[in-house]
Amino acid sequence: MILASAHSALVSLASEGEHVDAHKSISPFMTGGAALVILLLLLWVTTRFNRDR
Repeated sequence: MILASAHSALVSLASEGEHVDAHKSISPFMTGGAALVILLLLLWVTTRFNRDR
């Protein structure tokens, strides 16, 4: 019974308000592009240190 009341309290709390961001969101293309560049840079560094194989 306690679990049911806790569940209903959490559901009502979650449905009360909407989350509004005060700042503009970061572009997903910019984030993905930066992640790709960083991963390619790490791959390049790894292959430079691993020349003996």
